[in-house]
Amino acid sequence: MNQPTTTLTTEATDFQTLQGQLRLKILSLYNQAHAGHIGCSLSCVDLMIAALIMRKRQQDSFLLSKGHAAASLYACLNHLGEISDDVLATYYKNGTTLPAHPAPNKHDGIPFATGSLGHGLPIGSGIAQAGKLLGEDSRVYVLMSDGETNEGTTWEAAHFAVQRGLDNLVVLIDKNGLQGFDQTANVLGDTADIRTWAAMGFDTVEVDGHDVQAILTTLDQLTAVSNGKPKVVIAKTVKGKGVSYMENRLEWHYLPMTPAQYEQAHAEVTERYLSVQVA
Repeated sequence: MNQPTTTLTTEATDFQTLQGQLRLKILSLYNQAHAGHIGCSLSCVDLMIAALIMRKRQQDSFLLSKGHAAASLYACLNHLGEISDDVLATYYKNGTTLPAHPAPNKHDGIPFATGSLGHGLPIGSGIAQAGKLLGEDSRVYVLMSDGETNEGTTWEAAHFAVQRGLDNLVVLIDKNGLQGFDQTANVLGDTADIRTWAAMGFDTVEVDGHDVQAILTTLDQLTAVSNGKPKVVIAKTVKGKGVSYMENRLEWHYLPMTPAQYEQAHAEVTERYLSVQVA
C-alpha cells in the first residue's frame, strides 16, 4: 500500500479566508456577466479547490463534469495562478476563452469541453485507463453533480472503471439535493446514494462538502490505497452556500442577480468568511 507523502493540515481560518475569496470572485464574475448558474458554483467550489490542490501537488488530471459551474472552475484556476486576472476579466465576453461552459484547448487546466451532463466520468475513466496502460503513477479527479448520476453514461463508465480496476480514478459528487426543476430525490431517486456505489465495487466515503480540510484529508487517504477499486467521495453540500437567499433554493440554478442582490451577497460572504472574529 502506498502511503501519503504530503502534509495537508492548514489552519482552518486560512481555508475560511480562501472560501470567502473564491466566492467573492465567483459572485463578481456572475454579476459582471449578468448570468445564472450561481447556486451550483457556490455548492461545489470548496470541493473543487480541494481536488485542484491535490491535482496540483501530484500532477494529476481534473475534470469538471458539471460544466455549468464553470465560473467556479475559472475562479479556482485563477487562485492557483493558471488563469491570469486579465483573462478572468474576459469571462462571458465576446472572444473569451472562458465561456459559460468550459471550452478546451485554451488552458491546461481545462482539457475537455463539458456541460452536457454525463460525459465527465466516461472521459475520466478513459484517462485513468490510459494511465494504467502507460504505467503512470497518476490520478484522475472527476467532479460531478448528484443530478448527473441520473445519466446512463455515468453508469456505463462506472461499471467500466470497476471492471478495469481503475483505483487511480476519484469521483467527487456534489450532492446538494437539487437539479434542474426539482429536488434530486423526486426525479429518479437518490442515485448518488453511497450504498449504490459501494455495491458496484467502489471505495466510498461521505464528507462535508464545505470542509476543505476534511476533503483534503479524505482525498489523501483514499489515493494512498491501491486496491483495484475506483474511489467515490459523496460530498454533502448546500446549493448557493454562503448567500442566505440562495441557499437550498432551486431558482438560483438559473437566475442572475440584480445589483441589490449582488451587494447583499457580497456583504454576506464578507461577513461570514472574511470578518475577523474577536474573542
